[in-house]
Amino acid sequence: MKRYSIGIDIGGTKCAVVLGQAQIPEETTKGFILDRICFPTEAVKGPKFTIINIIQGVSRIIEKHQITKAEVIGIGISCGGPLDSTKGVIMNPPNLYGWDYIPIVKLIEDKFGIPTFIQNDANACAIAEWRFGAAKGYKDIIFLTFGTGMGAGLILDGKLYAGASNMAGEVGHIRFSENGPVGFGKSGSFEGFCSGEGIVQLAKIKVLEKLQIGIRPSFCPDYKSLNKLSAKSIAIAAESGDVLARQIYATSGHYLGYGLSMLIDILNPEIIVIGSIFTRNKDLIWPSAHKIIEKEALQTSRNHCRVVPARLGDQIGDFAALSVAFEGD
Repeated sequence: MKRYSIGIDIGGTKCAVVLGQAQIPEETTKGFILDRICFPTEAVKGPKFTIINIIQGVSRIIEKHQITKAEVIGIGISCGGPLDSTKGVIMNPPNLYGWDYIPIVKLIEDKFGIPTFIQNDANACAIAEWRFGAAKGYKDIIFLTFGTGMGAGLILDGKLYAGASNMAGEVGHIRFSENGPVGFGKSGSFEGFCSGEGIVQLAKIKVLEKLQIGIRPSFCPDYKSLNKLSAKSIAIAAESGDVLARQIYATSGHYLGYGLSMLIDILNPEIIVIGSIFTRNKDLIWPSAHKIIEKEALQTSRNHCRVVPARLGDQIGDFAALSVAFEGD
């Protein structure tokens, strides 16, 4: 009998339903993912709209591949927190307005009769990079999202660490400065300095300083362009040599260095894997981050810790959701 895993990746802008094999490959992941359906979340329409689309996506994959529930080892859900993975409840994530205490696991299990499990996206990505990616073979791992927000997934001594109230890894909430970009509801937080939205906020401050003294940055030459800024557009300008854009990314890297130094000293990990913006723009971020780590982190701890980009790239969300299914199996 063939066996499968199913993953559901719920994001603020898009969702995906993924069909994978039921055995983790020892070597290459090529061919592990068998099918994928992706669709816009349209979060403004509320949770009921999105959940209906998710259920339809799972149904389509099951029907297309003529799968029985006995052939599925589990359904894994990866979603931004806060959430309660034990109770299977999503608790109003900032990127999913109106998702107030949604019992998503029960809804999926009642519909399909298949064991279903959920983890926040940072934990799910940590498991994915541990099972399939850059952290394979390690026991003490930190995964940092560094995307829309900043969160951490912790695997310590070969086990996912969730904490006493299932809130371990919310590193984005750490405040580095009384002033600065806002993230996680805090000015000057780790998330404020090291996230896509935070980089945009930082850029707006720096660009305004220039515009008000008559200097027009290449990537934002006027006030109207301020609302068009994105982490990507700033990175493109930085890669093209724009000095201000490079300074903005260096500032983000500077504070990333402080965050990494704290994590290295406290948890003494073997490897820290960083996703999304860091993966795409390591050359812009890492030099200033590394400089701070060399200055701040304990030498023995930093010498035993590698800091690397996520290996799974744009597919990390798919592998993350499927990894949650394996964790429950």
